[in-house]
Amino acid sequence: MNILVTGGAGFIGSHLVSHLLSCGYDVAVIDCFHPYYSIERKRKQFQTLTNGHHVRLYEIDLLEEEKVAQIFQAYKPNVVYHLAALPGVPNSLLQPLAYVDYDIKATINVLKAAGNVGAEHVLFASSSSVYGDLGEKPLKEEMATGRVVSPYAAAKYGAESFCHAYAQLFGYQLTIFRYFTVYGPWGRPDMAISRFIQQLLRNEAITVYGNAARDYTYVDDIVKGMILALQRNGSSDIFNLGAGRPITMEQLLNYLRNEFPNMKVNGAPSRLGDVKATWADITKAQQAFGYEPTVTFEEGLARTIAWAKTHESLGKEGNR
Repeated sequence: MNILVTGGAGFIGSHLVSHLLSCGYDVAVIDCFHPYYSIERKRKQFQTLTNGHHVRLYEIDLLEEEKVAQIFQAYKPNVVYHLAALPGVPNSLLQPLAYVDYDIKATINVLKAAGNVGAEHVLFASSSSVYGDLGEKPLKEEMATGRVVSPYAAAKYGAESFCHAYAQLFGYQLTIFRYFTVYGPWGRPDMAISRFIQQLLRNEAITVYGNAARDYTYVDDIVKGMILALQRNGSSDIFNLGAGRPITMEQLLNYLRNEFPNMKVNGAPSRLGDVKATWADITKAQQAFGYEPTVTFEEGLARTIAWAKTHESLGKEGNR
């Protein structure tokens, strides 16, 4: 089976590619190495996580429709994991049109190319941000209505709609994942946990925006769910992938204080576009393909801190 992963050199993508290779799949990757964060850091994580395995790497921009089509025709993937996207809520407020390009237009190019080569299954990485700000309650897949609160979320919700349209046009199976705040080794340096750990290792004060709660989900659990969904039976569908346990900012700081007792914290108001809480109802994924997160937040945070202590210089690169 040929599996193509877009965004395969990113945080979740690199972990996914590593697991797919260990399962024995033939894997190819498309990634443009966008400078949203350090390109050097991204190359290092991809090389580290795919060490010893053969993987085709195509360095192109998914907005180049003809090049995308040529790669699909040459590789002829049976399965496509489409993870490539421009992330980040705050940045989407500054550059909303870039999110239309990279999160919608690029997605359309992938969906069309997949259909034209007869791909059987397309799996799309969406986000819990599509639920908007619904308060502190578990979020079920049917609760997304399009009433989002950031351009990033709007782009993801729009991309989901195009996924449904092209799955209907081409007849391939579609699986949409809605991730809930993924963290772990090689985590994106702009995300709270990664940023806080990097700053604390340098004895810097951290800045906290409000007391939002997030359903922090360890990257290995996310990847296991994505691979389990590959063999699932059933029609096209949408699934939450989260831990099912929201952690408040106050709780996160208490966990961090155990490791960094001299931690200094500066408080700041909540940022525009942020939601108060995310909390995944994972029942649907549990029933459909046996998704079951196994890494507790305490264990996952300890692993992430331990990893960061041995990769501190890379962490600094990620903030450049």
